[in-house]
Amino acid sequence: MKKKSISECERDQFNKLIKLRLPNAFKTVGLIIAVLAFLSMFGRKLLIEGDAELYKSISRQALLIGLLLMSISKDKIEDEMTYSLRMQSYGFAFILGVLYAMMMPYVDYGVSNALKPEGETLKNLGDFQILIFMLMIQLMFYHTSKRIG
Repeated sequence: MKKKSISECERDQFNKLIKLRLPNAFKTVGLIIAVLAFLSMFGRKLLIEGDAELYKSISRQALLIGLLLMSISKDKIEDEMTYSLRMQSYGFAFILGVLYAMMMPYVDYGVSNALKPEGETLKNLGDFQILIFMLMIQLMFYHTSKRIG
């Protein structure tokens, strides 16, 4: 009986984590969750009076979960090309997400000071805004690349 070295075991675990994909049915589940969460964000304004921070937070988390399920679900046909396109889309989304997080506070600051004479302070982006941006970019880039290629 041959024992694996620690590095081989870690490499195997890492490869399993990288290749983690949910079954294709989760893409539909994610889409339903995302659509319901998106609609509930608008419904919150109409149905709930006053400050509904808990409802807003739950809707945001549900939207992120729905998009994440769509992002990590398998396609009906998984091959080397879809794997490569998926990895490229994650890399592209990460780079754009970093650039977005670095540039957007300054763009907001410049636009708000140009429009309002009293000016505003520099504000950082929230985690929801960055995560939703990255997931949407990943999904759009992946599906566009798959359609073109």
